[in-house]
Amino acid sequence: MLKTETLPVATTDFSINAVENTPANHPLHVFFHPKTVAIIGASERATSPGEALTSNLFARTSSGPDVYAVNPVRKTIFDRPAYARIGDVPAKVDLAIIVTPAVTVPEIISECVAAGVRGAIVISAGFRESGAEGKALEHEIIERIRGTQLRVIGPNCIGVMNPVVALNATFARKAALPGSVAFISQSGALCTAILDWSLSEVLGFSVFASVGSMLDVGWGDLIDYLGTDPNTESIVIYMESIGDASKFLEAAREVATRKPIIVIKAGRTEAAAKAAASHTGTMTGSDAVLDAAFRRAGVLRIDWIGDLFHIAESLAKQPRPKGRRLAIVTNAGGPGVLAADALMTGGGELAQLSSETMEALESILPAHWSHGNPIDILADATEATFERAIELALNDKGVDGVLAITAPLVAARPVTMAKNIAKYAKLGKPLIASFMGGNDVSDADGIMSRGGIPTFAFPDDAARVFNYMWKFGESLNTLEHEADDESANGGALLKSAKNRKVSPIIEKVKSEGRTLLTEVESKLLLAEYGIPTVQTLSATTSDEAVAAAKQLGFPVVVKLLSKTVTHKSDLGGVKLNLQNEDDVRRAYHEIRNAAIARGRLFDCDGVSVQKMVRFDGGYELIVGSSVDSQFGPVILLGAGGVFAEVMKDTVLELPPLTPTLSRRMMEQMRIWQALKGTRGNKPVDAAALETFLVKFSQLIVDQPWIAELDINPLLASPDGCIALDARVLLHPATMSEDELPRPAMFVSTKR
Repeated sequence: MLKTETLPVATTDFSINAVENTPANHPLHVFFHPKTVAIIGASERATSPGEALTSNLFARTSSGPDVYAVNPVRKTIFDRPAYARIGDVPAKVDLAIIVTPAVTVPEIISECVAAGVRGAIVISAGFRESGAEGKALEHEIIERIRGTQLRVIGPNCIGVMNPVVALNATFARKAALPGSVAFISQSGALCTAILDWSLSEVLGFSVFASVGSMLDVGWGDLIDYLGTDPNTESIVIYMESIGDASKFLEAAREVATRKPIIVIKAGRTEAAAKAAASHTGTMTGSDAVLDAAFRRAGVLRIDWIGDLFHIAESLAKQPRPKGRRLAIVTNAGGPGVLAADALMTGGGELAQLSSETMEALESILPAHWSHGNPIDILADATEATFERAIELALNDKGVDGVLAITAPLVAARPVTMAKNIAKYAKLGKPLIASFMGGNDVSDADGIMSRGGIPTFAFPDDAARVFNYMWKFGESLNTLEHEADDESANGGALLKSAKNRKVSPIIEKVKSEGRTLLTEVESKLLLAEYGIPTVQTLSATTSDEAVAAAKQLGFPVVVKLLSKTVTHKSDLGGVKLNLQNEDDVRRAYHEIRNAAIARGRLFDCDGVSVQKMVRFDGGYELIVGSSVDSQFGPVILLGAGGVFAEVMKDTVLELPPLTPTLSRRMMEQMRIWQALKGTRGNKPVDAAALETFLVKFSQLIVDQPWIAELDINPLLASPDGCIALDARVLLHPATMSEDELPRPAMFVSTKR
């Protein structure tokens, strides 16, 4: 397990006024630095939340807030005066903590507004989690705070702590230690478990908060506040629901470049969204979209709750790796192999050591060392040899980070080793360690931890943390390059086209009461944005189909033209490589007869005819967009063709796309290695694909009536990119303009 210590805080004076740089004008400041607190529902009843809250706050130090008890049926609480209503409190209250039955809360909230309270924490349960009546209570509270200065945390939470100023506004029986990690959780039970664990591990917090159902204050608000908090170095979140997605993205993108934001999100295995009418809709499950949103915001998502604070400390102590190449230095072969397996399974790479590094290692290591990475220096290596091997690895330009592993062997003196390598903690590359063992290595762990080197009990844990570190670095690099893209383009890529008129093609389809565009209409829509498409003509008779084929030139493709059918091949509606007039006539009648045989002639509006495009040196891709219920439009790129849903080699991103984001999408596909050119094949025109994605993104941003759009296949070749087929589905006309989903990156909902 990672050995941790209390991390330094910005001040050792726990008086509220001592935290000089805290922005006191932030709306959430009052929750963590109140001067006066009222406990509404204060109680002496043993084991009740009201009693625990009252005891915690009444036990304040002389520098803490003034605390008042509010209880309509008691004159005193713990021998202190109790007031019937918050309006009776003989002081202006900054923060109200409400622990009364749910049905009483809306009226109490109104009383808080009247009393000028700026923050309220609703501990009470019995809201949305209890059903329709509870949801109605929440709506009532929202209406009562609308347009006021009162902000609300909760309901159904345990409260908040600010250990830096010794504030414990929770009903937890223990208080967190002061430190530099902010922990926020939707689960109150998890809060108490983490709190107990942190005390045994001596891990401190700048903020420790339970947010419950997030009726008002959500992730975006808290991230925005913690980004300005001088005592917070990293933000750790246990998330069950995203809440206001736009506000979360806006705040996270602003803060993540300065302070790591680490999230564990429950519900990864939740069933994907219901299949939609397009390929894209079947391949964009809500959890995959959430992953894309986190990457876009620079947020690091982790899979194991045990890694939450390991990652937070590692990123706080060590620099971000510039890449994913790790060198492993070990005095035992087996642990090195375990670390290498964990590294590569998680997407990391074993660094290729330079010839200079290899020569230097040969000069100091015995003949039977591993002669590669992992660098197995063997069991009888001295402390000086261990130190020198680490130094050489860190100085290798092809190495992005170093993992030092020791097993408790005869020649190993862990304390001496730890003292020797602690000096390399600040060389600009991450250095992490796994000193395996129990009591024999505890002192060494402490030396390295104090020296800024994260230590782990097992080497595979350390390798997994390194993978998280480089992934976090890649996300932040994307944010930085995205800003460069915007600067180069005058901000045009990230501006919502609010004044752009709806495409005349979309207007026509809507006016006919349709939601599905024909293939011809879909390609004309793409052409409006300069997106290359294969020329496609429509025909309602076999003679017209032949005429179209002659105009385009043989060979051609003939496909079912329909205002209702999305997947033409399911109805036998695609005929390829037609060489002459007879082939075209035969294809026309086969398509029409197939529709008749299925009783679907009403779905046949004729055929479309397009030039047959050769695939020599090209690859079939899919580009699409569908709407996520939380994040709005989502763009998909992946391996395409008829096997698109089988291969599922796809990458998701939120629009709008910049050139950097487009390139990052391309690089994340498994098929990317083939697209770069293999076995004598020329690479595809990556710049053309990048431009294609940016234009596609602009179309999605400009035209909010588009519910789903598939380009499948998109032919990517050394000569460029061209859309061979396209399907567009609109939102129903019953939706209003205000109801249309918008890109989450554009919507600012700061209160």
